[in-house]
Amino acid sequence: MPQYTRNPSTLLEQDLDKDPMAQLARWLKDAEAAGMIEPSAMTLATATKDGTPSARIVLYKGPHEGGLTFYTNYESRKAGELAANTRAALVFWWDKLERSVRVEGKVEKLPRSMSEAYARSRPRGSQLGALTSRQSRVVANRAELEKRLAENQARHPGDVPVPENWGGYLLRPEMFEFWQGRRDRLHDRLVYRAGRGGWAIERLEP
Repeated sequence: MPQYTRNPSTLLEQDLDKDPMAQLARWLKDAEAAGMIEPSAMTLATATKDGTPSARIVLYKGPHEGGLTFYTNYESRKAGELAANTRAALVFWWDKLERSVRVEGKVEKLPRSMSEAYARSRPRGSQLGALTSRQSRVVANRAELEKRLAENQARHPGDVPVPENWGGYLLRPEMFEFWQGRRDRLHDRLVYRAGRGGWAIERLEP
């Protein structure tokens, strides 16, 4: 059974920033410094109106109004579930640091202006991919996708239009859990909970 030994020091309440988003930014920098391939990768868990869950990896695209942003196709499975049930959860996992962060809250769409600005900042290939993909739909084969991509490349030799069905989301957090692995399974688990007076920090048993 593996031992978690990369964090010999206890993660104490006084070590955390009072703002969980600032603490998240600090741990993201540590993950980048540790050489994680994709430190901004996070699992997004959603559920249907009747509670059937699903999860997938998306990329964290930065803070906005105290929350976390990501982008996707508004006609994807995740988007359909978010339309029916706005509650969602995120999980970051950095194995090289033996750390993770969980976030729970409600999700809403970002302003169209933000989605368009971000879309235009992406490489041309990514823009064409977003225009081409009918995310989460069944496709007959790879050739069909590549044919549609080639058509879009020819149709848009200059600027690539931002699809109306593509854009960003903002998760407004209500809870953060910062987890750090420790020897003998006595891991550190520190939770921020939103309240009227700001964020309260408490420790959970491992």
